[in-house]
Amino acid sequence: MFSVQIDTIQDITSQDQCAVVLRYVTDVIHERLVAVVNCERTTGEYFVQILKNVLEKLELDVSNSSGKATNGASNMQGHYKGFSAFLSSHSPNQVHVWCYAHVLNLVLAETTGAVIASASLFNLLNDIAVFIREPDKRMIIWVNLNKTSRHQRLSPIGETRWWAKDNALKKLFGNFGKPDNARYTDVLLTLATIQEHETMEADVRSKVKAYIESLLKYETILTAQIFLRIFEPTTPLSKYLQTNRMIILSAYRMVVTTEESLDKINRDFGGIKVANEQLEDEENADLELEVQAELPLKRVRKRKTMPGEKAYDERLNDAERAYEVEEQQY
Repeated sequence: MFSVQIDTIQDITSQDQCAVVLRYVTDVIHERLVAVVNCERTTGEYFVQILKNVLEKLELDVSNSSGKATNGASNMQGHYKGFSAFLSSHSPNQVHVWCYAHVLNLVLAETTGAVIASASLFNLLNDIAVFIREPDKRMIIWVNLNKTSRHQRLSPIGETRWWAKDNALKKLFGNFGKPDNARYTDVLLTLATIQEHETMEADVRSKVKAYIESLLKYETILTAQIFLRIFEPTTPLSKYLQTNRMIILSAYRMVVTTEESLDKINRDFGGIKVANEQLEDEENADLELEVQAELPLKRVRKRKTMPGEKAYDERLNDAERAYEVEEQQY
């Protein structure tokens, strides 16, 4: 008896490659990558044929497959023409599992782009990381101004690795409520030095000015603290779900524990503000630049009242409360 995991990815020549993994148990749990096959098509029926060919070479019977795990795409779990449907005709009793690491990835990817504040934050982190590390001149400034002997590079955010957002966030802002190892000051000092460097082009200095203004915003730091707190329980869970020899019962318990942790921190805006103030106190002592201390008041746009209309929209005049409502409704 064994279970099957199957997924595709493009290689450097943009050709789809199908990876076939078998999971089985002896005295311990085993996971083995048994084949990587070039894909000519991506239909469910074609993937079943690939699997059958691979198993035949290994002298294994496809009917002994007790389960399968996929990424949940339509060509994988479609009821009529999906990989699961065709494979079930050869092994009717097998159980289909939608990869929970992939589900978690989809949820967190959607969360980080749900509102403008969060999408802007992660775009800013990626842009600054790429900006500093590209030419040697900027990287030299970063290394020279770095306070520690370890010249940590900032992490760009990859499209396929959502945990890169957690990594990039922690490098810049530290851990939630513990900004001791944050690189926030180092980044701002580096950007300020680049801006004042007379040999830098005008468009580069203009871009740096925009980066500094964004980093000093109260909204940026507040949004960073929210996601640092979200990533605290979800990152360990995601990493465990992607390990080999994963124990299903342990994974289930971690999922339950993570849900309970997220429920506890839900709407705890006060705790977020405390962590935000800790970072501000830590960094303001080392900075000549002033970090914004509160959210700016936004001008309330008046809506034209139609003839006979008596109802009025309730508008929040408190900038902090408006931010809390906008962020937490997602």
